[in-house]
Amino acid sequence: MASLRLHFCFLLFCATNIVLIPNGCLAKICLPRQQNAFFVFGDSLFDVGNNNYINTSTDFQANYAPYGENFFKFPSGRFSDGRVIPDFISEYAKLPLIQPYLFPGNQEYINGVNFASGGSGALVETQQGQVIDLKAQLSHFKRVIKVLRQKLEHEETKSLLARAVYLIYVGPNDYFGSLTENSSVVASNSPENFVDMVIGNLTTVVKEIHNQGGRKFGFLTLGPLGCAPVVKLLVNGSGPCREEVTAIVKLHNRALAVELQKLEKQLKGFKYSLTNLYDIGVEVMNDPSKYGFREWDMACCGSGPYRGYPNCGGKSDVKHYELCENANEYFFFDYGHPTERANELIAQFIWNGNHTITGPHNLKALFQQ
Repeated sequence: MASLRLHFCFLLFCATNIVLIPNGCLAKICLPRQQNAFFVFGDSLFDVGNNNYINTSTDFQANYAPYGENFFKFPSGRFSDGRVIPDFISEYAKLPLIQPYLFPGNQEYINGVNFASGGSGALVETQQGQVIDLKAQLSHFKRVIKVLRQKLEHEETKSLLARAVYLIYVGPNDYFGSLTENSSVVASNSPENFVDMVIGNLTTVVKEIHNQGGRKFGFLTLGPLGCAPVVKLLVNGSGPCREEVTAIVKLHNRALAVELQKLEKQLKGFKYSLTNLYDIGVEVMNDPSKYGFREWDMACCGSGPYRGYPNCGGKSDVKHYELCENANEYFFFDYGHPTERANELIAQFIWNGNHTITGPHNLKALFQQ
């Protein structure tokens, strides 16, 4: 399976408000006082189409049927049958759908923008040359700031960046080498050191966003990745979750929680939301019907045991694939990405989960502050 260049992002789990006032704003854009932009960084769980516009393989794209079929009615580049988590958060925050940064002609940015890239990680080495890694996403964000400064007054740009919410999710693709055992980075480090590298790179990006003016951040722990359909397939279809994957997930989640507590003390004005998707995932896995799902183990689209082979749409070397009749009954749409219905459930936890699920703030509270 090492030859499969898999990337999976599993978890568990007014119009535009632009007002032109040439005289009052020196021909620049004046923002409503309560404008809250939304900036998104991450991988395929959050990608809304950036990978449509880069030179990469179909392994890292979702711009073909049946992706998108149950909402957009066409493949939008989202790794789901419909909307993904940032789409729902945008709706809850009363924002339009946040566009991918690479969408042609997208130069507004007043409501925010999405930098996420399917297959990417916190490490530059993760799928290097095929995706937009987190550091490169940060570079794109800095370019957006320059555009905003050209359109807005200095104080308005500063205010927009401070009021904005920054949602970040990376990690699964960095750790995928521990499944295939084909990563020299993984092989040359202990699990603890490798987790420190991932969290360290993430922290560096967060600090730089803060340095640029960001104050309010949303994060997700990793879900039970060892139980995703593709991982079950990698254990020859025997069914149990991969315990070595679960172990590194738990290391990552503990390290992330500790690091965020440190940042809260170190960075002026830093506020954050951390949603515990691991515990949510385990609960849904143990009782899918409680959340309205009929299937947890098997994906809606794919082939092989648990439909865990990554050939939804027939774009891989194995062309034949199966597709379920009703994606709403499934948690997973393909080998490791949630269905639209699962994404909505996850987004609800992120948006208004209580302190046992999301803390010390939920995203709704951050948008309202």
